[in-house]
Amino acid sequence: QVQLVESGGGLGQTGGSLRLSCAASGRSLSTTPMAWFRQAPGKEREFVASISGSGERLSYADSVKGRFTVSRDNAKNTVYLQLSGLKPEDTAVYYCAARANSLYSTTWTESRLFPLWGQGTQVTVSS
Repeated sequence: QVQLVESGGGLGQTGGSLRLSCAASGRSLSTTPMAWFRQAPGKEREFVASISGSGERLSYADSVKGRFTVSRDNAKNTVYLQLSGLKPEDTAVYYCAARANSLYSTTWTESRLFPLWGQGTQVTVSS
């Protein structure tokens, strides 16, 4: 059974940076595409970024493009999300999610396409 555990959330300042980590246990995810989603209070969960199993292909939501960077270290079975240029509207619970197989498309942004989920980590950005 694969488990995903996010960490690195907390309080950030407008314009500041945070780095989120998603560590997987149970099996290697070196060929598994991963994604980050977020959910703000009172809003639906939304796609943030995704990365192919090799790390060569990336995708970002328009709202975070140029500010956030997704990466992975397959040797550590960990995916990262570097948040820079933080804005108050980035405040949300951030979730990492994994595909059930190795198929990936940069156009896939629906949460149902990533069926394995972590518990989330809170990011709060103060103005």
